[in-house]
Amino acid sequence: MAKLESSFKNMLLVLAGISLFSALTLGSMYKLTEAPIAASKKAKQENAIKAVLPPFDRIADAEKITVEGVTDTFNVYKAYDKTDKFVGAAVESFSKNGFSGVIKIMVGFDVEGNIVDYSVLEQKETPGLGTKMLDWFKTDKNNQSIKGKNPAQNNLTVSKDGGEVDAITAATISSRAFLEAVQLAYAAYSNNPDAPDMTSGATAKQEAADSSTVAVTNN
Repeated sequence: MAKLESSFKNMLLVLAGISLFSALTLGSMYKLTEAPIAASKKAKQENAIKAVLPPFDRIADAEKITVEGVTDTFNVYKAYDKTDKFVGAAVESFSKNGFSGVIKIMVGFDVEGNIVDYSVLEQKETPGLGTKMLDWFKTDKNNQSIKGKNPAQNNLTVSKDGGEVDAITAATISSRAFLEAVQLAYAAYSNNPDAPDMTSGATAKQEAADSSTVAVTNN
């Protein structure tokens, strides 16, 4: 077999062959891992929805809800009991202002708009500092926990900014971003017709039904 002449052309052919092989290998690995990764993300999302809601019997398909001043939409998963009565909603929210980028969370609200619980879906904050958000804001210590609080009635910002919540020690930026995501979640929640009117306590859907009933009576 003739030995390939060492030349620039031959070097390019070898490099091209290596690049093609690498691309095909990476493509195959991506195809092999794409489905398991997607399934893992879906399972994590479903578990988060269940974890943050009050007791329920069924969850409706996600509704895309907009919030004023935000270009992205928010997924709102409304929950109902066996009589089909609205009992609360889980909202997939985010903040782009984390110390290391985007923070994604799932926040659950009851029918009155109180926070039931939250779950962190994605974050890349500093290990040992910002990463403490996984449990910090649900720990019943001092003013850390946001559970049971209502964003329409409580100032859910860090105490350093005049709010009611203790920031994670040495991670104020991460704390601000997390609480921003919570506030955006509530804004999306309150934009759905089942959310309570904080001035009257009734939902928009109930008020529409009451208005309809009055109109029929008057006729």
